[in-house]
Amino acid sequence: MLKKAMIGALIVGAAQLAVIAPAAATETGDVSWGLAPTEVEPGGQIYAETKAAMGGCGPATPVTSPGFAAPLQWTMGGNWGKAAGYGKAGKTPGKYAATFTCSDGRKTSRTFTIIGTPPTTTPKPPTSTKTPKPSKTTTAKPKPKPQVAVKPVGAPQTGGGAFGPLAWDW
Repeated sequence: MLKKAMIGALIVGAAQLAVIAPAAATETGDVSWGLAPTEVEPGGQIYAETKAAMGGCGPATPVTSPGFAAPLQWTMGGNWGKAAGYGKAGKTPGKYAATFTCSDGRKTSRTFTIIGTPPTTTPKPPTSTKTPKPSKTTTAKPKPKPQVAVKPVGAPQTGGGAFGPLAWDW
């Protein structure tokens, strides 16, 4: 009797979990996906991945960000509804948000940082249009001394070969 009660409680608990878990996931509204690395060099490579069957979604748009050189395209697929792709970070250091839209209409984003010091002011172009000519130097570069050619006498004198450390007289 106790065994039947335990099995019934497990079935009821599993049914409740099956009803509550998807509701909790839709309440948060966030999609499970990753953007790596979260800190990238200027011009570095960034990877994005989502798996629809594991809390992610099927992407409807590429991943876009002002910190990308171009939108990150979903070029790879796989098990569990995997969608993934590589993109290139921009050149300007700072913190950026990367965003895409799922096929069900949800929008999601992650942040990443292009490391380095952001520019504080924009550099001004030189006011002079003439470029100074480099000064000519009369110092001649010294000629390198010729190298002496050394020719090996034979295989034993050059260290043997691939079987040098082996002894063939077992």
